[in-house]
Amino acid sequence: MKYRQLTKEQFESLHHEFAQFLATQKIDVEEWKSIKETQPKLAEEELNLFSDMVWEDVITKVSYLEHYSKNSINFFKTEKESISRIVVKVNKEIDLFTQEGYEWLLKNPKNENVEYFRGSKSYTKERNAEIFDLIEKGSQISKGELYEYFNRLTS
Repeated sequence: MKYRQLTKEQFESLHHEFAQFLATQKIDVEEWKSIKETQPKLAEEELNLFSDMVWEDVITKVSYLEHYSKNSINFFKTEKESISRIVVKVNKEIDLFTQEGYEWLLKNPKNENVEYFRGSKSYTKERNAEIFDLIEKGSQISKGELYEYFNRLTS
C-alpha cells in the first residue's frame, strides 16, 4: 500500500465511487458481501487498492497546503519538481487557532511581531509521497489564496 486506507467516513462518502470501482472488477453487491465474509484478506486488498487510487488522484491535484499551529502558519505551494514554503510566525501572545488571533494577523501583517521565512526545495522523494506526508502531519489542502497573499506581501 502506497498511502493509507481511507477512514470509514471517507469510504462512506465515496460509496458510489467504490461501487463503481468494484463494478470495473466485475464484483457486484452480493459478491462483495461474500468476499468480505469468506475472504477478508482479499476484501482488505480491494479496500487498499481503492484507497491508493483515491489518494493518488487527490494528491496529484494538490497545488497548495496550509499547516496551522498556535503561533505560526506554514503555507506550501507544490510544483512538479519542487515545493515552496512561506512561514508566518507571530512573536506575541496571539493564538492563531482563535478567530481573534487569526483576524489580528490578517489586519496586522506588517506588525513588528510578525516574522516571515521563505524557502523552496526539490522533492527528496516522490512528489505525491511528500505531499501525503505533509497531509498526514496535519496540513490541509487549500485553494492558495493565503499563500498568494503572503507571497505578494513578502516579495
